[in-house]
Amino acid sequence: MSDVSFPPLLHGHQVSGVEDPFDTACKKAIIGCDAGLVTFNLAPDILRAAMVFAPEVPLRKAMAMMPTCGVGFQNALGALAPPEVAVHLEWQGAIRINGARCGRLQAAASCSDPEVTPDWLVIGLELPLWPASEDTGNSPDETALYAEGCADVEAPALLESWARHSLHWITRWEDDNGKALHAEWRSLAHGMGEDTVQNALSGSFLGIDEDFGMLLRAEDTTHMIPLTSLLETS
Repeated sequence: MSDVSFPPLLHGHQVSGVEDPFDTACKKAIIGCDAGLVTFNLAPDILRAAMVFAPEVPLRKAMAMMPTCGVGFQNALGALAPPEVAVHLEWQGAIRINGARCGRLQAAASCSDPEVTPDWLVIGLELPLWPASEDTGNSPDETALYAEGCADVEAPALLESWARHSLHWITRWEDDNGKALHAEWRSLAHGMGEDTVQNALSGSFLGIDEDFGMLLRAEDTTHMIPLTSLLETS
């Protein structure tokens, strides 16, 4: 496997075996590692990675790094995969390739209060490369990268591209207050306008607010579900 290199401002730390790079990134963030750390584990059947951020804005705004990394992934795979491969993003972090779920994004932070600026924020990526079973008919809504015409996409190159494109969108988010990011994410969103259930609430997925909160239209009201509700316990 070739070495992985990252753009300036980012630096890598590879883990191996069963070690989870998301958990590793959270642990390193807790003890005070520098922002820009990218932890990763490139197993034969799955790509797992995580980025560490040191936000300078309240958590409700900093959580924009989750859709930012999602757009970064779509751009990264789009640059490496055949043009007919379609990538879409679910609001709660799931990634869809050619319509089926293929991995996810996840998030953890040093706090859960939306109005507090966290000491750190970690965004993780999980992407299955090969199906867990040869009998893919048992789970038609689940897929893996190499089952979708992407056998020539090498995991190290995809990881590098994800880091590079995510960094690009972070810069754009900072420069224009997220306007371009909102437009790009909406063009990739899966299920917008459809009925869904999120956080035990059901309704029609209308769109997102300025902080990427889900707007869910019920019979008599519109719920706003913040991205912070997706935070995992670190």
